[in-house]
Amino acid sequence: MVATGLDILLSKSAEFQNRKIALIVNQTSVTPELEYSWNLLKQKGLQLVRIFSPEHGLFATEQDQIAVNYQPDLGCELVSLYGSTPDSLLPDRALLDGIDLILFDIQDVGSRYYTYVNTLALVMEAVSGMDIEIMVLDRPNPLGGTLVEGPLLDPLFRSFVGIFPIPVRHGLTAGELAHLCRDDKQLDINLTVMTMEGWNRSMLFPETGLPWIPPSPNMPTVATAEVYPGMCLFEGLNISEGRGTTTPFQFSGAPFIEPDELARRCREYGLEGVLFRPAWFRPTFHKFAGEVIGGVWLQVTDHSRFRPFATGVAMTAALRKLYPEKLAFLRGVYEFNDTLPAFDLLAGNSHIREAIERGCDIRDILASWQSDEAAFLAHKQEYHLYR
Repeated sequence: MVATGLDILLSKSAEFQNRKIALIVNQTSVTPELEYSWNLLKQKGLQLVRIFSPEHGLFATEQDQIAVNYQPDLGCELVSLYGSTPDSLLPDRALLDGIDLILFDIQDVGSRYYTYVNTLALVMEAVSGMDIEIMVLDRPNPLGGTLVEGPLLDPLFRSFVGIFPIPVRHGLTAGELAHLCRDDKQLDINLTVMTMEGWNRSMLFPETGLPWIPPSPNMPTVATAEVYPGMCLFEGLNISEGRGTTTPFQFSGAPFIEPDELARRCREYGLEGVLFRPAWFRPTFHKFAGEVIGGVWLQVTDHSRFRPFATGVAMTAALRKLYPEKLAFLRGVYEFNDTLPAFDLLAGNSHIREAIERGCDIRDILASWQSDEAAFLAHKQEYHLYR
């Protein structure tokens, strides 16, 4: 079984007895025995001053883009880093007074959009130049550490779903991302990573022996995390990404979709490692709540060949071809940004959407980020902490 950074820290807790500690955690900050970090740290006599919780809250009680107001009573101060304004994403400097160590311990899912590591990046920027150590208690990338996919983030499209200069599927751990962020932003911070034991880059999450704790309300399984790098793009479309079902992101659909027609068109693209099953479903909340809608279910058949981002882009292109008058790229406020389409913020540029709207050949669209992937594959090795 993989020993996480939390496991290693707990075995060395005596070294931290005189530190004044803040945590950035949620319910994934557990041992293999499912004991929460904050309880164990207090049991070991460490000085836990306050806890910062990310989007969705400490126990993932809130849906996406909902300000976190409720906080349970844990016997110490609990502060949300996800409120109703962009300012809420950063800790007030007064809340950092008296802190000399911030521990980050949240399970990431390996996608640039996922906001927990973006919270880490923003906190790193906030404490730059201050006498505060940030320590990442590392955890596995559930998608492994070898494959990367998608375009690099265009800096003009920086947002809370795109902070790191990385592809959508990045193949790094939170600790490795932290080192990359420090160098990219030239931050003046004391950064350390409590590395794992027993993890290697070829491992997918089921091989770690660790329990899967859903890190957010719509990430119930590892299978969800596997399709998420592509299907999260549907948050920027008038298409249900399966929220309101028990299998979000594996399901997608809309009232105007004819399932067999869409599945057939997607199969024609020759995407590897995935099957498209025509389906009908009824979301209980979110887009089209209460309606029976048509769509497809994604079934991954080969983890090594499946490319989730390419799949999400190809499905968007198929929808545009089949339903040009009905498919829409959503505009409005998305993760505190009201100037750029959500699809562009997620993709990290506007080129992919524009190519889809022009009806460009799907092969050309899918090839458009290959140079980015090759460049990042070489660059990311500078930050590898594991073989």
